[in-house]
Amino acid sequence: MTGIKDVAERAGLSVATVSRALSGKGHVSPASRERARAAAAELGFVLSYHASSLASGRTHNVGLVVPSVHRWFFSAVIEGASAALLEAGYDLTLYNIGENPAHRHSVFSDFLLRKRVDAVIAVSLELSEAEIQQLHAMHRPIVGIGGPLPGASTIRINDAAIAMQATNHLLGLGHTKIAHITGSETYDQDFQLPGTRRGGFEKAMNDAGCPVRPEWIVTADFTIEGSYAAARQLLASAPERPTAVFAASDEMAIGTILAARDFGLRIPEDLSVMGIDGHDLGNVMGLTTIDQDAKGQGALAVHTLLGAINNGLVLEPEDAEHPTKLVVRTSTAVPKVGSA
Repeated sequence: MTGIKDVAERAGLSVATVSRALSGKGHVSPASRERARAAAAELGFVLSYHASSLASGRTHNVGLVVPSVHRWFFSAVIEGASAALLEAGYDLTLYNIGENPAHRHSVFSDFLLRKRVDAVIAVSLELSEAEIQQLHAMHRPIVGIGGPLPGASTIRINDAAIAMQATNHLLGLGHTKIAHITGSETYDQDFQLPGTRRGGFEKAMNDAGCPVRPEWIVTADFTIEGSYAAARQLLASAPERPTAVFAASDEMAIGTILAARDFGLRIPEDLSVMGIDGHDLGNVMGLTTIDQDAKGQGALAVHTLLGAINNGLVLEPEDAEHPTKLVVRTSTAVPKVGSA
C-alpha cells in the first residue's frame, strides 16, 4: 500500500515537507506543495488524518455550536467559518442545539468533552460559568460570537451603538415619527439582543427630543413572515402612521416593506425602512442597513482559533468588537413635507 514515504520519494521531498504540504499545516513553498500534491495524485495517496491525529494529538476538526440553523445570521456565520476551515484543511462539526435545553446540556456536558475537536466556536450563546469551566477543562481554545464570555475570547458588534446609528440615520433625514420593530422576549435570553437594540433606539430618540410612542414599538420573531404580520397590525391599527420604521433585523425590515406595499404605501416616499444585518436580500430589496459582516465574523473566529492552535499558544480572553458599516440604499429618504 502506498505510503507517505513513497510520495516523498516520487516528489523528491522530505516526508515532513510532504506531510505539511498535504495537510495544509505549516509553511511550504508553492512549488513544493504542487510537487507533493502531484505525486500523491499519481500514486493515489490520501493523507490519513486519523494517523496524523494519533501522532499530533489533533483532530483537524472544529466544533461550532449554534442555537439554530434556519435563521440568516447563524447560517451566514456557519458559511464564513466553514469556508475558512476548508481553506485551512479542517473539518467542521456542527452542533445545532435548538430550543431543547436537554440538547444544550448534552453538547456541553458530553459531546464536546469527548475531545473530538481541536477548538470550539459558540455562536450567540451566553454560556454559564459551569459550561465555560467544562470547555476550559478540555484544554481546547474557545471563541464566542455575539457577546462577551467570561474567560474566553469573543467577537461581537456593539448592538446599542449600531441601533443608535440606524435611528440617527432616520433622524438625520428629518424623521421624527419613527416606529421600532423588535424581537420578543423569547429572543432576549442570550445577550439580550432585542432589548439592547431597543435601548439604542430609545436613547437616540430621547437625545433628539423625539417621543418614543409605545404603540409604535411592536414585537416579532426575527423572520420575514413574523414581521410582516406585526407590521400589518402596526400600519392598520395606529391612529397615526409613522413615517419611518427601524427594524432590529434585516428580515424584519423586509417583512415591513412587504406589509407597507399591501397598504399602497410607497418605499421610501411614504415610509422609510431601516434594518440591521447585511442580509443577502438587502440589495435586491434596496434596503438601507448596517452590515455586521456575519460571514466575516465566522471566518475571523476560525482564524483566531487556528492561529492559537498552530502556534501552540494559549488563547487569552479578549472581547473584540467587529466593525460594521452603514449601507444606504433606496428604502430610506427624507419624509414628505408636513409628515415628519
